Amino acid sequence: MVLPAACLFDLDGLLLDTEPLHARAWQQAARHFGRELSADELMALRGRRRLDCADQVRGWITASGGPALSSSELLAVRQPIAEALLVQAPPMAGAPELVAHCHRRGIPMALATSSSREAVALKAGPHPWLQPIGVRVHGDDPELQRGKPAPDVFLLAAQRLGVDATACWAFEDSPAGVAAAQAAGCRVHVLPPPHLDGDALARTYPGEPTRLTDLHQVIGALEAAQ
Repeated sequence: MVLPAACLFDLDGLLLDTEPLHARAWQQAARHFGRELSADELMALRGRRRLDCADQVRGWITASGGPALSSSELLAVRQPIAEALLVQAPPMAGAPELVAHCHRRGIPMALATSSSREAVALKAGPHPWLQPIGVRVHGDDPELQRGKPAPDVFLLAAQRLGVDATACWAFEDSPAGVAAAQAAGCRVHVLPPPHLDGDALARTYPGEPTRLTDLHQVIGALEAAQ
């Protein structure tokens, strides 16, 4: 196995355990307007940019007979909930060790996230172990044309590192993120949420991403690579 030219990391649900908190914030905001979100709907929001999620949720609210909202009206309810929750997010198992391992070995790293720069600063503030990931593509990056599941975030991250995306390992947890990394030509590793197994995994993540149970596995794979 050959070492990757770089490791491209998602943030939410991959390095930080934020996805249950994001889901809770979207659920509470939708409930405020009379709409309960299903588990499948919450999964569909995973990994996508905030405004894209807001458009989707307000569409669900309107389609079920709720009020016709603007994104700003929905986010005015959702954002205070999310901000109070997200600063509490712990690291995912093995995430600090994996970042430290890549840093020690000189493997270039980039963050390829749908979260805005402001949101990343909020979430990453309590986690100084994230600082070695100096190259970051945010969901509101002015050079980012399209969000996940389009490949743009991974292509831009690889470009800024000066490497070919097809020589990179990408790490994701969401269906949208996996699709984006696959479309960019990366070697894709997925860390699925624990409630998915068997056929549900295959339906949720089509193609052939490498499935992980935690990020400690990646350290072993990098140690074995030449």
